[in-house]
Amino acid sequence: MSEVLTSREGAVLTITLNRPDVFNALNHALHAALRAALEDAADPTVRAVVITGAGRGFCAGQDLREFSDLGTSIEDALEETYHPNIRLVRGLAKPVIAAVNGPAAGAGFSLACACDVRVASSAATFVPGFIGIGLAPDSGGTLFIQRLLGYARAFEWMCSNRRLDADEAHALGLVSEVIPAETFEARVAALAAEWAERPTVAVGLTKQLLDHAHHATLDEQLALEARLQQGAVDSADFAEGLSAFLEKRPPSFTGA
Repeated sequence: MSEVLTSREGAVLTITLNRPDVFNALNHALHAALRAALEDAADPTVRAVVITGAGRGFCAGQDLREFSDLGTSIEDALEETYHPNIRLVRGLAKPVIAAVNGPAAGAGFSLACACDVRVASSAATFVPGFIGIGLAPDSGGTLFIQRLLGYARAFEWMCSNRRLDADEAHALGLVSEVIPAETFEARVAALAAEWAERPTVAVGLTKQLLDHAHHATLDEQLALEARLQQGAVDSADFAEGLSAFLEKRPPSFTGA
């Protein structure tokens, strides 16, 4: 059985972590399969990506049964397994949606926070995980969660290891929407289709600009905005968007 499943519906690629018996805990095989799926997601005909979990969980984080058998230092292991996939998520020039269908913990929650959009099933729960076993966080969690919550809330919550339900996560701003479990898959499909209909070039450039903004001076950000806006002006979607605006009709973007 493959540790990661992929399916395609129009311009939407869905990547499903597939170790449901262990709540999709991360091991070497899953990391490798996820990396291959994320590399495939760079295909320009894919205009939105969904990451979700099989069974009752999103991702429980590291499979601790494999933790003691890494065969290398923690630093090297992270660079070989976790880091490439987090970089791939952030590097995709298109929206990546975390469809959190159940528990998300540890590095599994960090993976969800690396995505651009997070929606939660009413059955989802969120827990930092690391402090509970005496570890510092990894997989970019401290970067992404601080961006989402601010330093004080991020520090207090990650160090408390308190479990949040979906409504609490929504109230804090960790997820943008809570969806009843019985309609979760249908709503995620509809949401992903909406994202796939947007001007993909402009969406990808906006993602790049927002990532850059966290460490840029004003002049650096203004310069990058100007340079990337030139790239958007040269796109077919900009031509379509401008024509649609002038003709007072809805635009029909193609992602080009």
